[in-house]
Amino acid sequence: MVVDARFAALKPLRSQLGMVLTPLYYVAELPVRAWDAVYLQLTSRADLIAENESLRAEALLTKRKLQKLAALTEQNVRLRELLNSSELVDERVLVAELIGVDPNAYTQRILIDKGERDGVFLGQPVLDATGLMGQVVEVLPFSARVLLITDSSHSLPVQINRNGLRAIASGTGSSDWLELRHVGDTADIRVDDIVVSSGLGQRFPAGYPVGRVASVNRDASQPFAEVRVEPTAQLNRSRYLLLVFSPESGYGDVLPALSLDGEAVDANAAGDAEPGTATPQAAPSGETPPVAPAAEEQNDAQ
Repeated sequence: MVVDARFAALKPLRSQLGMVLTPLYYVAELPVRAWDAVYLQLTSRADLIAENESLRAEALLTKRKLQKLAALTEQNVRLRELLNSSELVDERVLVAELIGVDPNAYTQRILIDKGERDGVFLGQPVLDATGLMGQVVEVLPFSARVLLITDSSHSLPVQINRNGLRAIASGTGSSDWLELRHVGDTADIRVDDIVVSSGLGQRFPAGYPVGRVASVNRDASQPFAEVRVEPTAQLNRSRYLLLVFSPESGYGDVLPALSLDGEAVDANAAGDAEPGTATPQAAPSGETPPVAPAAEEQNDAQ
């Protein structure tokens, strides 16, 4: 040690010994290197799993936002369609939203979020952006029940838009079809004819689209033709509806003027109502109006 410290004579020997001991150092370091490699692999795998879970959660949130955005976009489109259709209606209208559907398979009724507090009345016509849907048959304080035109107990007077031929459109219990009853076998009705309300029943205003003739079956042995009409209104898809305040229903000149945003404007202040006209009271919430049978509607139409 003294010679190595004082003199440089042992440096070649130290160099040779270092070369001999290098493999021993490498072998002695192998367990540490192996542990570091395993730890790095485990840590990287755990980090990747955590990052993968985080990305999955973020992807799910993004998909939910996209779905919500798609729903809002579709809702915006439908509201625009409803707004455009309301501009074509001469009467005052009120926008309502569908909040329930009757689960009974043998009835065609829906529940809307407007009621007696909003001026809804019995027999009020209900439309969507594409056509006539039905009429109010029960008024509650904050909601109302609507009988759809496809219900088997519902009938309304209609006419063929092409030639003015009058008929009675009756529900079949299916949301896909209406039936024109008591139409002569020689009547001038063709496929794709547009069927509109005639206004003769004193319930629905004239000129609203009801449906399109889908098929006409004539049998020489039968006095009447079998005419099927496909409803124009999207009965199974529409969520936003129009409540119409029309003179034909007897309420168009006395109810408040209602805008699309649901705010009421005093008709007397606006100069729409006649002086001395009293505002009618809505029917009691628990009273259900009788639905006119097909024969009665037919007599009115005639």
